[in-house]
Amino acid sequence: MADIKAEYLACPIRNVVSRFGDKWSMLVLYQLHISETGILRFNELRRHMADCSQKMLSQTLKNLEQSHLVHREVYPEVPPRVEYSLTDTGKELMPTLTALIVWGKKHFNDVVTD
Repeated sequence: MADIKAEYLACPIRNVVSRFGDKWSMLVLYQLHISETGILRFNELRRHMADCSQKMLSQTLKNLEQSHLVHREVYPEVPPRVEYSLTDTGKELMPTLTALIVWGKKHFNDVVTD
């Protein structure tokens, strides 16, 4: 670790994007963004992301909550009801993420080659 420059470790872009730049986080953020109410329960998210395991979705939601991009609301009911929504910070990220999605669709064949 001593060989890594401090500027590299302190890079704001690297540190911020690492919080949501993985495969599942972007999909969770986007699904919350496009939902009619802006609120989804765990199983609703899971239905939209069928190829994401329950464990990975749970871990992703916890990471996004710790990064203040997703809000988790637990209702004191039996059984407990848990809903997820974007925080104001998460909502502010969405125009940038949406632009990335548009760019990705436009340049998919240029970037993703075998």
